[in-house]
Amino acid sequence: MKTVRLSPGAVPLTGWRDIYRGAAAVVDPASDSAIETSARAVAAIVAKGAPVYGINTGFGKLASVRIDAADLATLQRNIVLSHAAGVGRPMPAPVARLMMALKLGSLAQGASGVQLATVRLLEALLARGLTPVVPCQGSVGASGDLAPLAHMAAAMIGTGEFHVGERRVPAAQALAEAGLKPLVLGPKEGLALLNGTQFSTAYALAGLFEAENLFGSALVTGALSTDAARGSDAPFDPRIHQLRRHQGQIDAAASLRGLMAGSAIRASHLLGDERVQDPYCLRCQPQVMGAALDILRQAAVTLATEANGVTDNPLIFAETGEALSGGNFHAEPVAFAADIIALAICEIGSLAERRIAMLVDPALSGLPAFLTPHPGLSSGFMIPQVTAAALVSENKQRAYPASVDSIPTSANQEDHVSMAAHGARRLPEMVENACGVVGIELLAAAQGCDFHRPLATSKPLEAVRDLVRRGVPHLDVDRYFHPDLQQAIALVTGGALVETVGRDLLPAVDGRNFS
Repeated sequence: MKTVRLSPGAVPLTGWRDIYRGAAAVVDPASDSAIETSARAVAAIVAKGAPVYGINTGFGKLASVRIDAADLATLQRNIVLSHAAGVGRPMPAPVARLMMALKLGSLAQGASGVQLATVRLLEALLARGLTPVVPCQGSVGASGDLAPLAHMAAAMIGTGEFHVGERRVPAAQALAEAGLKPLVLGPKEGLALLNGTQFSTAYALAGLFEAENLFGSALVTGALSTDAARGSDAPFDPRIHQLRRHQGQIDAAASLRGLMAGSAIRASHLLGDERVQDPYCLRCQPQVMGAALDILRQAAVTLATEANGVTDNPLIFAETGEALSGGNFHAEPVAFAADIIALAICEIGSLAERRIAMLVDPALSGLPAFLTPHPGLSSGFMIPQVTAAALVSENKQRAYPASVDSIPTSANQEDHVSMAAHGARRLPEMVENACGVVGIELLAAAQGCDFHRPLATSKPLEAVRDLVRRGVPHLDVDRYFHPDLQQAIALVTGGALVETVGRDLLPAVDGRNFS
């Protein structure tokens, strides 16, 4: 298993991506000193006896309630158990593991006052494949992702459950089987584990990582659709895009040019084509996809910053012995990032669906109606286009900004919240819908290019067509369509299109090519 070393505050997106894809995570040993110093600062605060929120007081609206020194351990255990109040299906294990690693990176910065043993347990859980069972609903994205993180912390103290491979195992049993002891919480540790944006950030990062592949795949299918419709590559001329100056647009146009370079289909209608301009779904691909690329890049910057931040409360400043209460747990940056990722996902799918609709319409594409040699007797791609429309409409409904909503909680002590959690949680499912649309386009574009035989498209796009045809034959007469759709969608979600054309032809979201 690959292991990512977390240098607190300086982990690149590639590191978080590797953890999401299955790598283990360990903290840079150089962090041990800061962690231990922070824990000693908490011990000194306890010894002084003055009221400090989260250490010897109640929580939220109960912050004015003083807690006796003899009850401090119970206080921390109680906050974990009482706050483990999530509902809904469990988080997917890759997202939950990423959440754990994000919490690990935050605690290791020495501003949370936790024991070194707490950091070591999180490392051990990641290394041994123990992933807490965390219900995915219950956070409003402020005062931290309290309920989800409480379920993580509950498993660490031996309550709740872990995913161990395909099994769901009681937490105490899973820890024992792995040779680990349940965590005994010290002062502030329960709150440090619960307070933070790691649940929302993990889901937002997962959405970003999956959107990268969606974006690249949609560029590939968009180029293939352009050739299927015998569209022009003139709108991808770099001079057009340099005049507008948006970098995403410039990069998307360059990618489309590279994908279509050398196409015999394109060469066949360079002269004598009576059409003057293509529909927007072809002609404006650089503008729409470029805009999506720019906002994905913006979200990547925000989430990389958030992933490397410390977001619990209060924060311990060991050099002065202070515990300062603030609001770093408020996930508004994550909510905004999730909202703009949702917009990009929605528009990528929407543009792809318009290309499918164009391909099945003979008045626009010049191809047989519904891409079948026998229109009327066969329906061809009639209903796959309807399915694509349904998926796009569903994503439009989900794309409504989460960040504009707020419901006060904790008896109005927490009176403005970000709703980042469900704003981020919708993203993987939105990507799944959009990948469904792109998978349908992949089949439609390949079918359209079949009608131009013996003319071939470009070398990279022919490699994509060959990939499709190895699993899905040309549609001559109607057949049971569902298996074809499943195979095509799997090629998209698995990253096969990106791999087949080569990553150098596709622009990167965060300064490096797709994973």
